[in-house]
Amino acid sequence: MGDVAMTVPVIRALVQQHPEVKITVVSRPFFQPFFDGIPNVNFFAVDVKGRHKGFLGLLKLYADLKQFNIDAVADLHNVLRSKVVRTLFALSGKKVAFTDKGRAEKKALTRAENKIFQPVKAMVDRHVDTFQQLGFTVAISNPKFPAKAVLANEILKISGEKETQKWIGIAPFAQYEGKMYPMDLMQQVMDDLATNPKYKLFLFGGGNKEIEQLKTLAQNKNNTIVVAGKLNLQQELQLISNLDLMLSMDSGNSHIAAMLGVNVITLWGATHPFAGFKPFNQPMENCLTADREKYPLLPTSIYGNKKVAGYEEAMRTISVESVLDKINTSLA
Repeated sequence: MGDVAMTVPVIRALVQQHPEVKITVVSRPFFQPFFDGIPNVNFFAVDVKGRHKGFLGLLKLYADLKQFNIDAVADLHNVLRSKVVRTLFALSGKKVAFTDKGRAEKKALTRAENKIFQPVKAMVDRHVDTFQQLGFTVAISNPKFPAKAVLANEILKISGEKETQKWIGIAPFAQYEGKMYPMDLMQQVMDDLATNPKYKLFLFGGGNKEIEQLKTLAQNKNNTIVVAGKLNLQQELQLISNLDLMLSMDSGNSHIAAMLGVNVITLWGATHPFAGFKPFNQPMENCLTADREKYPLLPTSIYGNKKVAGYEEAMRTISVESVLDKINTSLA
């Protein structure tokens, strides 16, 4: 989800700066709401479990996409499926470019020995390079974000009207445990924020287990709402666009909020913003990272999926006080 969200600011900038260009985004149907409202962008939903499954399915996908009279292909995913499709277009004479994910630099950043601890090129900048190869210069240094969504009644029934309170989104989960702030510390953060009548908290997540954990975090807090399980993706995007701030792990919610122009504070454990996944247009000081003096092997992986003995408590070096101070300062 985060990978797809990181393409949105680049595609939005491309069509803003090149209004003669028409884009067909090819992705799973779940992600269509990410691209709603962007001019000159058509969405083609891939049926990876049906028509487009397997190699024969990719041939059908190529045939389906040919009907759009495509002039060029930008492969922003650069995985086996997309490589097959882009190769078919290249063989038919179309101009093709793909995003270099910088795997060698990322490996150097995360390896235990001879680690090269320096920032690698951000993924959004890599996508810009891909379009540059196709002849389109895209500037993303001064982005134009969409207006905040007008909340429909179905959302307002859950959120209430936005009046004078600051709306804070909190997304405490990530795909891997090494990227998640310990729940007892997150509880302390929320307990403190909930005492401020000027704040309203919205908790994001998915799945029954996460929803139960969110309910525990929200217990006995009048200004805290568990959003998970109550809204579809499109409605969540509309709500997120109205937030004043999103507190997130290194996860999809950080990139979703960033693509909508929301101020994002991220907490980093096993991973690190130097790997190129810092949320779009966010300052480095909004990325609170675990202490590398105590845990010098950090980052231990790009995606947080690698467990390193003795590093289970690394995120506890991000103090509750530092998180609260960053949030309060950002909203002041």
